[in-house]
Amino acid sequence: MLMSIIILVAGLGLILGGANFLTDGAADIARRIGVSDLVVGLTVVAFGTSAPELAISIISALDGSAGLAVGNVVGSNLFNTLMIVGVTALVTPIVVRRTILTNDIPLVVLSSLILLIMANAPLLDSASYPVISRVDGLLLLCFFMIFLRYTFAQARSASPEAVAAEPSAAAVAEKQKSLPVWRSVVYVVGGLAALVLGGDWFVDGASSVASSLGVSDAVIGLTIVAAGTSLPELAASVAAALKGRTDMAIGNVIGSNIFNVFLVLGSAATIAPMRLSGIGNFDLLSLAGATLLFWIFGWFFSRRTITRAEGGILVACYIAYSAVLVVNAAG
Repeated sequence: MLMSIIILVAGLGLILGGANFLTDGAADIARRIGVSDLVVGLTVVAFGTSAPELAISIISALDGSAGLAVGNVVGSNLFNTLMIVGVTALVTPIVVRRTILTNDIPLVVLSSLILLIMANAPLLDSASYPVISRVDGLLLLCFFMIFLRYTFAQARSASPEAVAAEPSAAAVAEKQKSLPVWRSVVYVVGGLAALVLGGDWFVDGASSVASSLGVSDAVIGLTIVAAGTSLPELAASVAAALKGRTDMAIGNVIGSNIFNVFLVLGSAATIAPMRLSGIGNFDLLSLAGATLLFWIFGWFFSRRTITRAEGGILVACYIAYSAVLVVNAAG
């Protein structure tokens, strides 16, 4: 037990340090090449922080543990949408661009609805049990390619002058000088490595502690493993928000959610079809509801700003969801 706790704490330290270096390096590279914080968050940072989910889901699919693979993605996306956006908003209110609300967040909602439909396939075609087939996996990968195509088209359409005029970029540029190119690259690569390694250590340590306490595998997959693999997103988003880069923070969450469903599940299902076991409509409807709540908070009430109060509501929703899981598992 003691060694598991040490590994857990060491993993958390790597995650926090890696997130800080990754944010600094990615932001500097973005300024150099004229790419906006939002695009960096949607691609580079989102891919790096989704690497733990990708590795765990593919390994789980190969080992025949489809429930863990899908539970990891569903739980991670719930953690991203409720806890990460909520905690980030508690740190500093998040101003959400109109283009994010009209173009990017709807893709997150779509991804959750697609997963809900796939899980309820037996109700539509009289199948004996729900499964994400190789065909489904390839379709998810096609959605992922469309998302990448749109994101890079968005990057090309943004002029360097518009990027330089972003308030967050201007504020940071006044406070710090650009890093040498080699150091920015080292920060990004080293930060990603620390995030992946730290996430792995954290999951191992947390899973060992949970097993020692007699917690079931289903609860571990949807909570401990999901939260552990999402800690890179949490650390990266909070670090970005503290540096005044709310676009990168929100882009990281949106990109990670899309990566998790379209790339992570798509890759895992293409390698080995996954039968959905232990993941019910309560979990999938909770995910769809969380993404809709995220979207609603962005559009209404506070002029495209997710306030601290709304952030507190999102965090409370995640705590309530986790409590229901624990109660159900105990029953």
